[in-house]
Amino acid sequence: MFNTGMKSTKVYIFIIIAVALFCLNKVFMVVNNPVATRDDELINHEFVSSQKLVDNTWNLVRKNYYDPTMNGQDWSRWKHHYYNKIKNDEDAKVAIDTMLASLNDPYSRYMNKEEYSDQNTSINSRIYGIGVNIASISGKIEIVNVIEGTPAQVSNLQAGDIILDIDGKDASGLSVSEVANLVRGPVNTVVQLTILRNSDKFIKKIVRKEIKIKTVKSSVKDKIGYIQISSFIGSTTPNEFLEAAEKTKDTEGLVIDLRGNTGGLLPNAIFIANLFIPEGNLVSIVGRNGYKYDIQAQATDFEIKKPVVILVDGASASASEIFSGAMKDYNRAKLIGTRTYGKGMVQKIIPLENETGLNLTIAKYLTPSGTDINKKGIEPDYEVHFTEKNIRNQEDVQLNAARNILTKMISQN
Repeated sequence: MFNTGMKSTKVYIFIIIAVALFCLNKVFMVVNNPVATRDDELINHEFVSSQKLVDNTWNLVRKNYYDPTMNGQDWSRWKHHYYNKIKNDEDAKVAIDTMLASLNDPYSRYMNKEEYSDQNTSINSRIYGIGVNIASISGKIEIVNVIEGTPAQVSNLQAGDIILDIDGKDASGLSVSEVANLVRGPVNTVVQLTILRNSDKFIKKIVRKEIKIKTVKSSVKDKIGYIQISSFIGSTTPNEFLEAAEKTKDTEGLVIDLRGNTGGLLPNAIFIANLFIPEGNLVSIVGRNGYKYDIQAQATDFEIKKPVVILVDGASASASEIFSGAMKDYNRAKLIGTRTYGKGMVQKIIPLENETGLNLTIAKYLTPSGTDINKKGIEPDYEVHFTEKNIRNQEDVQLNAARNILTKMISQN
């Protein structure tokens, strides 16, 4: 049921299977006050005791976790393990984290109030803040990237800048979450950051604003369209892709760049794949008891038929692999770059009490050919690596190779 008009299309996607989320690095958006787009009935607003929060989470994991053996352990041993020991929600987090760690699953995780809010912010793609992504690297809080058109860009913050303090508070020893919370604040208020860039130290005063996150960018060069999908996480990603398809509609071929795209929402990957693959199975979901569900392409009046190459690398994961795996299996695109990450597990976002949440592995997925790519990844059709000289000269040899291969594909089409 896809409306495929291009310029004014609004896409309504019903998330009925699961949410495939992945994060290679612990990166937090410095934001505030996400604008809710989820239906209220999907969110549990109840507040319960911290002990009850642990008990309810234990039960949810027991009923929904992908592996019914719970990593070969007696899950009931955790039921009363923390009985009468949980005094507050911080205790609850420690208890739940310990239970989840026993599953030996890197993708199932508990989110406290701040982390759950951050995740919803990423999905809503509309936030408030200064517009940077930050990470803890070698014990220092570093700006990973600066979002275009944001207060951070206007203030000339750059990737690689180190945040030394926020409003006079030393950032040394603080977690990424703590720094993010200090940077956040009401719209139109000022945050003062002390920045270290190489050997230069300086102060930036930045006014917090509303920020609209774009996950898709496009351009055209020599009749070849270029579409970069930085993430599948945003609720607006399908519409953004349709806008990019409109901007590149007069091109003879497309380069779709998924390098560094660590995943996002499963329905987003399915929707975009469906624009290129009009019929057949797009991905198979294998559930807790081995039940296999095939997600089929839907009939649509719009189909992108031009030749396509997809750029991938070791950070292309989860939803990126669902999309690129389907495109490769149907020989709808050639993959260029390096082997993908290999994350073939599916998580579901489960809202919990006390405004917290749980990302829980509930299934695995297979590509249309039935291939399990978990911990294996997808091999590109053309393997292209960067050399030190390429990096030093800022030469994108993978993109250059993609354009050359696509040009040959166009001539043979």
